[in-house]
Amino acid sequence: MSKRTNKNISRRKALQSGILLTLGGLSSTVIASEISTFPSTQKIKKDLPFRISLNTSTLIYYKLAVDQQIEMVAKAGFDGIELWMRDIMAYLDKGGTAKELRLLLETNGLLLENIIGFSKWCSDIEEERDEAIVQLTKEMKIISEMGGKFIAAPVQGISSIDPAKYGEYAKRYRRILELGESTGVTPIIELWGMGALNKVADCAQIAIASGHPNARILLDFYHVYRGGNSWDTVDILNGAILPVIHMNDYPASPAREALKDGDRVLPGEGVCDYNKIIPKLYKAGFRGGFSVELFNKGYWESMDANTMLKESFENSYKVISDAMNS
Repeated sequence: MSKRTNKNISRRKALQSGILLTLGGLSSTVIASEISTFPSTQKIKKDLPFRISLNTSTLIYYKLAVDQQIEMVAKAGFDGIELWMRDIMAYLDKGGTAKELRLLLETNGLLLENIIGFSKWCSDIEEERDEAIVQLTKEMKIISEMGGKFIAAPVQGISSIDPAKYGEYAKRYRRILELGESTGVTPIIELWGMGALNKVADCAQIAIASGHPNARILLDFYHVYRGGNSWDTVDILNGAILPVIHMNDYPASPAREALKDGDRVLPGEGVCDYNKIIPKLYKAGFRGGFSVELFNKGYWESMDANTMLKESFENSYKVISDAMNS
């Protein structure tokens, strides 16, 4: 049995046993940033046809400022980063500028893959949709100044998809796509396995029906599985225009229908069939970024931020490399 396998089994036991500390009682020594030596990843990444990136949800518990996030993610060897708009706004509110963040990204060699934001652009309430346009206009301007080109657009404001309203949803999506034309920032309609828009087919229908050439879909390994979707037909999509896919894994237990965001695990530590899925995405034209997105309390309680980054990169590199060589 390999050292990697032993480590994975030990971690699963720890996560499942409930012996880890609660969030409220977490020792300050875990939160504290430690100096770590990361592997020299800049060379080995070049043999992959994809970027390995990080969604900073993975670091959310450590309460790092956005400039710290950028520097640490770059140091860990990632190609790109997905930042949260609320972290960016906190930085700006303290006197920072979007141009400073752009320079920091460029200096550290990180591609700004996408921004995570939340607006009720698809609400059934017209006033909420109008408010979303105001919000997105502001956010897209900031993203553009940072050198970004995409913002996530999960369906907010509705609790379920009404099949009779596909045309209306498409019009709402087209509205924010047109808003993005003036800023160069494209909203990517996002699949949520537990949300209203939990079917890949529904995402595709709304995106196609929008009739807009910039329509894009944001997939996620966990959310595809959690929503009861199949990867067998994912190659129907044009992978070449998908800029980023969220990278994570999911355990065999609890059952799919009972899974929550916090149940996501590091790539390779669950049951996701990467050896089947990643080559299929490659054949469908995908060459974008696999961006690690986790919300696992057990990891936060047992690892400092640097270790979390190291594990995220190494696990992702391994599963992607193994899948492309399978």
